[in-house]
Amino acid sequence: MRRHLLTSTTALVLLLATGNAFAGMDEAKGFLDKEIGDLSTLSRADQEKEMQWFVDAAKPFAGMEIKVVSETITTHEYESKVLAPAFTAITGIKISHDLIGEGDVVEKLQTQMQSGENIYDAYVNDSDLIGTHWRYQQVRNLTDWMANEGKDVTNPGLDLDDFIGKSFTTAPDGKLYQLPDQQFANLYWFRYDWFNDEKNKADFKAKYGYDLGVPVNWSAYEDIAEFFTGREIDGKKVYGHMDYGKKDPSLGWRFTDAWLSMAGNGDKGIPNGKPVDEWGIKVDANSRPVGSCVARGGDTNGPASVYAIEKYLQWLKAYAPPEAQGMTFSESGPVPAQGTVAQQIFWYTAFTADAVKKGLPVVNEDGTPKWRMAPSPHGVYWKDGMKLGYQDVGSWTLMKSTPEDRAKAAWLYAQFVTSKTVDVKKSHVGLTLIRESSIGHESFTKRAPELGGLIEFYRSPARVQWSPTGTNVPDYPKLAQLWWQAIGDASSGAKTAQEAMDSLCAEQERVLERLERAGVQGDIGPKLAEEHDLQYWHDDAVKNGNLAPQLKVENEKEKPVTVNYDELVKSWQK
Repeated sequence: MRRHLLTSTTALVLLLATGNAFAGMDEAKGFLDKEIGDLSTLSRADQEKEMQWFVDAAKPFAGMEIKVVSETITTHEYESKVLAPAFTAITGIKISHDLIGEGDVVEKLQTQMQSGENIYDAYVNDSDLIGTHWRYQQVRNLTDWMANEGKDVTNPGLDLDDFIGKSFTTAPDGKLYQLPDQQFANLYWFRYDWFNDEKNKADFKAKYGYDLGVPVNWSAYEDIAEFFTGREIDGKKVYGHMDYGKKDPSLGWRFTDAWLSMAGNGDKGIPNGKPVDEWGIKVDANSRPVGSCVARGGDTNGPASVYAIEKYLQWLKAYAPPEAQGMTFSESGPVPAQGTVAQQIFWYTAFTADAVKKGLPVVNEDGTPKWRMAPSPHGVYWKDGMKLGYQDVGSWTLMKSTPEDRAKAAWLYAQFVTSKTVDVKKSHVGLTLIRESSIGHESFTKRAPELGGLIEFYRSPARVQWSPTGTNVPDYPKLAQLWWQAIGDASSGAKTAQEAMDSLCAEQERVLERLERAGVQGDIGPKLAEEHDLQYWHDDAVKNGNLAPQLKVENEKEKPVTVNYDELVKSWQK
């Protein structure tokens, strides 16, 4: 890799010294030889054809210095350290790809929105902001831009329909506002070896009366957590659950990333519940947010949401390592791979690469994992047709405040790092799959046994039930920051789950009310509904063929259900 970077740097020096007399296709062929090889869905001839298109399209922008930014994850490190220098050498456009924290990316983007100052020429910004971008209209609508001003710099081989996250970055107006660059889901993680141990299976069956397996619902997850907590395996005390509870901004993601929908709040709908989404925010027929509290027909503080928080608190205290209560997201992430955790209900597939490293207690000597990932279990309020989990989709976003020529040059880079030429190799490095064609590539069929179910999941029909925050959320940065403070109060014991969610929905409605008064989002901005009691809004929902807000279920401990993991995978393949 170091040799490759030196080659790229040398090419750039030659370019700057000789104007536009740079290698172009020679550099592209060298890049294909050294970096891509057979790891592409395109033939070598089609790879060269795509690279030639980039060389030609970039000529008007040769010598420009472009700044882009993303959060720091493995996929973006690969783009910044390998793909950006390669793109520079091939096209003559110098790319500075900055890596910063996720919160810092949003802060820079907000500053650019508010000031109009062009801080970055493109952002890899979570598609969770799709509702924000659509309503504020401060980012380029890519559908129209690709057909008009950006037509000359839009790759004819882009193939938008190949992007599995396209629906997540499309607004209610049918327009694409962001281009997916990386995505990963939060799934159920478990110790496959422990679940298949004959003594564990016999002991579990004797105690609970059903088979130890992948939990389909939260009742089964709870039984499994209880069963493993305190057992001694391989000379170590183990735990049946892992989570984190420190009052910290990362606690907010733990809940906005679809925890409430896993419990069963909101309405049916893919990719997000309508009219009530997984945040509990309700919209009217024109997609205008009308409330968050059950008093306005929302579900943020409804029985399903309160149940979600209560289970989180109960499991964290009873079944997780004691230190988990004081951990943040990043501190808790590596714990399952240390070998003392039996299962985790909320595990991001972005951890896959770090959990399959040889030498770890959770990896066999032959490099295969002792663990697997599977679809998440759902809570007692969940109904078939609801989303079942979250998928993070970092997506290329072009601000309107970026000058046209700079936006065009940045758009070329965005398409390069997501191109069919590059995507299979990039996907192997970061394991953040974005293209259907890459998921189906034979190299992933060969590698699948080493990845603990990641490829099986992404090739399965279950995949569509995992999605990012949707368009009901009118201002993600303003609303998301409310969550960690409210949940933190419940986690610390300062408030009950009900009190915390009552406070959260009230705070969300204060933001909605301010947006409504300001009128900044026009006729698609918030318009708060009249207040009534839970029964009124539940009856109204049922009358209109919807669910939310649901009434409290008398017995929230439903009959536990498990499924054999190997049988589950076979059913997908059928």
